[in-house]
Amino acid sequence: MREPTDVAGPTTIAMAFSGGGTRAAAFAFGALQGLDAMRGPGGASLLDDVAFISSVSGGSLTAAYYGLHGKDSLATFRSVLLKDGEARLRFSLLNPFNLARLFGGGLNNREDLRAWLDEDVFKGATYADMFRRGKPLVWINATNVYYRVAFPFSQLAFDALCSDLASFPVSEAVAASMAVPLFFAPIVLEKHTEACRAPLPDLDHAEAPGQSLLIGALAVAVRGHRDLSKGRYVKLVDGGVTDNYGLATIFQSRLLLGTAYGPMSENDAIKVRRLLFVVVDAGQGPRGDWNQSQVGPSGIEVANASIDAAMATNVRMSYDAFVPMMRQWRNDLVAYRCAMPFARQQAIAASRPGWRCDDVEFFVTRIAFDALDKARAASLNELPTRLRLPEKDVDRLIEAGRDAILGNPVIREFEREANAAR
Repeated sequence: MREPTDVAGPTTIAMAFSGGGTRAAAFAFGALQGLDAMRGPGGASLLDDVAFISSVSGGSLTAAYYGLHGKDSLATFRSVLLKDGEARLRFSLLNPFNLARLFGGGLNNREDLRAWLDEDVFKGATYADMFRRGKPLVWINATNVYYRVAFPFSQLAFDALCSDLASFPVSEAVAASMAVPLFFAPIVLEKHTEACRAPLPDLDHAEAPGQSLLIGALAVAVRGHRDLSKGRYVKLVDGGVTDNYGLATIFQSRLLLGTAYGPMSENDAIKVRRLLFVVVDAGQGPRGDWNQSQVGPSGIEVANASIDAAMATNVRMSYDAFVPMMRQWRNDLVAYRCAMPFARQQAIAASRPGWRCDDVEFFVTRIAFDALDKARAASLNELPTRLRLPEKDVDRLIEAGRDAILGNPVIREFEREANAAR
């Protein structure tokens, strides 16, 4: 079984769920509820148009669950969010055995997450179970810590490893996406180059003069996946290390595939008329009170703030670059469609009344706590990045995600255009 490829329609929504533990998972779930509340003629909702989700860390919990259960998850996922994901995890650095584990790679390993993710949440599901639904296509993102690039659990990435994504447990992908360095040991994948059938993408364009540093790094990583002299294993940590919005792998796929429409399929590129990309950001802004005095912060606070600063800078640059990339992607699609032979354009228009080669519009927006009133946003910003939150805080986050969607002017404009086109 292969990953589905044709998932878009004339009106299509793509989403990216940020990291942030249960805080991010609940906020993303509220965003899904908000889209479902936006209904048009015949009772169809914007949630029915969601065709693609990219996620990292805590957001991957919601993305994977929705990918497996679709709209049925709206009735069941809240109970998942109320489970204690920390019940079997180690935290104490006073325990000498834990210090030994820390120096051995991480306080916790994949087995420590398995009881929660595999038994309580995903119940043994594999990617084949997700593929059977058809859409949305879900990319759960981790970080390849050796090559220092984002790693998506996608068919393209597993083809490079000569491995079978369909039989891979969803819980393992989510564990990799959430494997915060030091707190969790890396998740390990194995290359199977002796079983290779799929060719690597053409990477010659990566070595052309003037190419970006990113495409060069990607070419090295992809070729390394087929080279056993570089080791037999791939080590993965939290996807937020490379990009806490889950946008990096979309950039990477555009560069690697080198087509006008990739990572869309050609059929989707022909079908799509209106595409909305919603970035759901549950990241935290500045917090703490150590700016109020000359003393402090503590060493641990400095370490945490330094990591937050690096991630915050990365996501700002990621989003700022993503918006013009989407404009260019739209222009590339129009150029590709309008360059098709006239006879083919006529045949498409005959089967899709109203179709025009240049009738493509992309919308991009971001929802975050700052879309809400200041007091509410400040209160939500103080919620910790944990895998266990009180029920009242989970419900506050869900409601916040729903309200942020319903109050977003770009999404409302898209809704009006989508309903007019239905």
